[in-house]
Amino acid sequence: MDFSKSLTAGLLIVISLLGGCASNNAQQQASQNVASQELTANEQAAVDTSDPRDPLESVNRVVWDFNWEVLDAYILRPVTVAYVSVMPQFARTGLLNAAQNLEEPANLTNNLLQGKVDDGLDSLARFLINSTVGLLGTIDVASKIGLDRKEEQFGETLGVWGVDTGPFLMLPFLGPSDPRSFTGDYVDGFAFPMTLIDGGLNFARLGISLLETRAQLLDQEAQIEQAVDDYAFLKNAYFERLEFRVTDGRSGDKVIEEEQLDDFADFEAMLEGTDFEEYEEKEELEEQKDKKDNDGN
Repeated sequence: MDFSKSLTAGLLIVISLLGGCASNNAQQQASQNVASQELTANEQAAVDTSDPRDPLESVNRVVWDFNWEVLDAYILRPVTVAYVSVMPQFARTGLLNAAQNLEEPANLTNNLLQGKVDDGLDSLARFLINSTVGLLGTIDVASKIGLDRKEEQFGETLGVWGVDTGPFLMLPFLGPSDPRSFTGDYVDGFAFPMTLIDGGLNFARLGISLLETRAQLLDQEAQIEQAVDDYAFLKNAYFERLEFRVTDGRSGDKVIEEEQLDDFADFEAMLEGTDFEEYEEKEELEEQKDKKDNDGN
């Protein structure tokens, strides 16, 4: 991906939106310019301070519109629809399993760095089993024997260590992010076996993950389109998801309320590459398990 070209496109859009109209009367133009500058400054201050997590909101919104209304509408969505239509489901599942299996060593490292030794050992076992018995990860044998995926990213590890997310970023092509998560993704890219994968194979891995992620959103598009403010909806869901993942469902000693989870359940399911119904079933099973454990105590 050529980030310089995407950033340039975003800047050109910003510049075009900042253009003003000239007035025929010079004196009126001068007074109007002064008033306009004061109003613009006040509006900008209101935007920048409306959400302390998003000081770059004015630029982020332009990039979001560019991503959603241009890149997604004319490139990503059509390619995803074609991929889903042509590729058999078993092949899609196998390719996604293989792509996710390559991330297990990073999951192992991050689980250990967060003090989750048992989860780290599960990630190691998953990688060894799926890479061998699972035919290079195309078959998720580990899940079938009770070893569920324990995904942890280095950005989440930094969060556990107390590092703040930093400002919200809407990146061209890449979508919602923040400095902590972006740095974490970069570091995770150096985990074994990522460093051994050549450019073409790594591009294929990223492409499969991207297409499957977008495919999960096909049935959820109406929710974004019907939102009063689609940008704010996405941003809030993004930060709630980050908090949920870093704290494993807890914020300090306070459990995140169920209605908050409902706000971003679709978004979580989309990014995890799972179906929303599967997400709800998993949540119900975990609740039943917690209830049994509490009853046993």
